[in-house]
Amino acid sequence: MKTLARLFILVLLALQLPLLAADKKSVVMIAGKPSHGPGAHEHNAGVLLLAKCLRESAGDQVEVKTHLNGEWPSDDEIAHADTILIYADGYTFHPAVQKDRLSQLAKEMKRGCGFATLHWATEVRKDKGGAEFLEWMGGYCEPFWSVNPHWQADFTQLPVHPIANGVHPFTTHDEWYFHMRFKAGMQSVVPILSAIPPATLKLPDGERSGNAEVRQEVADRLPQHVAWATERADGGRGFGFTGGHDHKNWGNDDQRKLVLNAILWTAKLPVPAIGVQSKVTPEELLANLDPKGKK
Repeated sequence: MKTLARLFILVLLALQLPLLAADKKSVVMIAGKPSHGPGAHEHNAGVLLLAKCLRESAGDQVEVKTHLNGEWPSDDEIAHADTILIYADGYTFHPAVQKDRLSQLAKEMKRGCGFATLHWATEVRKDKGGAEFLEWMGGYCEPFWSVNPHWQADFTQLPVHPIANGVHPFTTHDEWYFHMRFKAGMQSVVPILSAIPPATLKLPDGERSGNAEVRQEVADRLPQHVAWATERADGGRGFGFTGGHDHKNWGNDDQRKLVLNAILWTAKLPVPAIGVQSKVTPEELLANLDPKGKK
């Protein structure tokens, strides 16, 4: 009888495992190809680090799938994703604007899939992805409107929002893009990280270096939103984060927590009141860096 009872329990567990897996949210993370110098635009290492943290802290809630070096997920994987995160070069190099991928993603956004982009992946051309990113994330980095200086951003206040759960004020020096193109009147857009940039726009006006509008806002010392969230009419959620040029900043507990929180939130999962807890050792921070030589 004991043997039969054990066998019955094992059968029940075996039947429940697929159900438990089905209950997990699918997080698809796409890392772009190697780019820039050592320690910068470390898309592969950044995605793998964030994925590690998610698996360790929320492995019972999410199934994380990573795609490295610009690899695009299968159609089936995209179709079943609860949220899609892209950390890659943007503009015309953006993975999402290649082939017919904007149309593919649009189909998934309509069913309520989440969408998040980090650093340069927040940028697409106005005439190639701009309208889509504006809808999916509530804002994006638009050439000839947004700028990309390196500066020290001091985030002194955070909003009452699940993405900010457990995140303390922090400061990092990074290539914080700002002056995003947001929906008119910031409709359905919630600023998550905002700071006042210094007068760093010393280059002539250009695609990413400056324009009359942004220069006036800098002169007026208006806070610039460098991370934001939106809840779309289709039920989906979007998140943009313009930091992430310098890989070392993923070692900042608050920056990392904020992005991990955002991944859960865009997947429509509850974010712990203390935020997603994670630890990263110096060795883990240096793991999986692209072979770019010495800095």
